[in-house]
Amino acid sequence: MADSSSSQRPAYLLAGVLATAGVLHFVRPKPFDSLIPRELPGSRRTWTYASGAAELGVATSIALPRTRRLGGLAAALLFVGVFPGNVKMALDSQRRGRPARERWVAWLRLPMQWPLVEWALRIRDRAQ
Repeated sequence: MADSSSSQRPAYLLAGVLATAGVLHFVRPKPFDSLIPRELPGSRRTWTYASGAAELGVATSIALPRTRRLGGLAAALLFVGVFPGNVKMALDSQRRGRPARERWVAWLRLPMQWPLVEWALRIRDRAQ
């Protein structure tokens, strides 16, 4: 059966990752606020909440088979869109003299965005 639970597992897992991140934007917004570039108009908190809502929306679209193709594309675009925030976090970790572990985590996040983009695109391509 092509539409079995195991074939949907990668989509459900990505939806769970995105939903968790989206909820964290509302429950613990402060760390996300610091990722927002000052150059963006409006308050950082508004951007944090908007990005959390976007993650929840994308998670929902991936979880539902009917909207999964669009959700996979939206997730890939979201991962590309947040990349500048991850670059900012890595650069800020260097300037602020953060502990070595935090600096490593910040820098390791950068190459991890691309597997996330590929994962999202695979989900899009496998959607029915």
